[in-house]
Amino acid sequence: MTTDYTFYLVEKKPPVAWVYLNRPEKKNAMNPPAWEETVPIFEDLDGDDDIRCVVVAGKGEAFSAGIDLMAMAGEMPELADMHQRGGIKRSLLKKIYRLQDTMSCIEWCRKPVIAAIHGYCVGAGLDMATACDIRLCSQDAVFSLREAAVGFVADVGVLQRIPHIVGQGVTRELAYTAKNIDAARAKEVLLVNAVFKDREALFAGAQAMAEEISEKSPLAVQSSKDVLNYGIGKSVADGLTYVASMSANVIPSEDLYEAIAAFAEKRKPKFSGK
Repeated sequence: MTTDYTFYLVEKKPPVAWVYLNRPEKKNAMNPPAWEETVPIFEDLDGDDDIRCVVVAGKGEAFSAGIDLMAMAGEMPELADMHQRGGIKRSLLKKIYRLQDTMSCIEWCRKPVIAAIHGYCVGAGLDMATACDIRLCSQDAVFSLREAAVGFVADVGVLQRIPHIVGQGVTRELAYTAKNIDAARAKEVLLVNAVFKDREALFAGAQAMAEEISEKSPLAVQSSKDVLNYGIGKSVADGLTYVASMSANVIPSEDLYEAIAAFAEKRKPKFSGK
């Protein structure tokens, strides 16, 4: 099933769904619909039991060239007010919170999300990629934490998420210089898990990984995402307490019994997520 949003194109081919950034004529620069549509999209994918893994990718020549500043200017007139006072600041703050949800809803989705990145992945594109669970890219990928080059701090999630992926030193280098890094450097610093020859190979690789994930117990996979997300910024002791509760809630399950039966019968398990 294909659903065509204003900015996104969603293709559901259970057990995998593809969410395409679909403004190729602008290198998928993120205009107002790009920021408004992700929450309902990922809420739908979260609630669809037929979907076990999601791939986010870009149509055309790039994953995303970042925020479309000109298109977004009309949505945030507060930025043009050089004498901002309390009420204006409050309005701006609420809008920033809504923009943050554009990325956070990917993290909130129970299903694992793979970013398949080709071409430019800069600014808001990198924000979106770091909200995904796993990042793959093609050899032509270019990454940039761009905001310092245009005069503002990255405020929708990348500065909170990318240090857990590449570490503080690399994060600060990227944030302070706004430099471009290529696919080889991205792989070296663990920003991406794997690099593919071209877009076609990348998309095939993302689909293969999504199918591999989808074959595993949905209860175990989704609970693992929950536990991993919870553990960020927590102590080991806090994480152990949380995962003990999660484990007690998840087992026993039909998936566990199926795994035992499949092992005994020397066959591949077919998990129901129940």
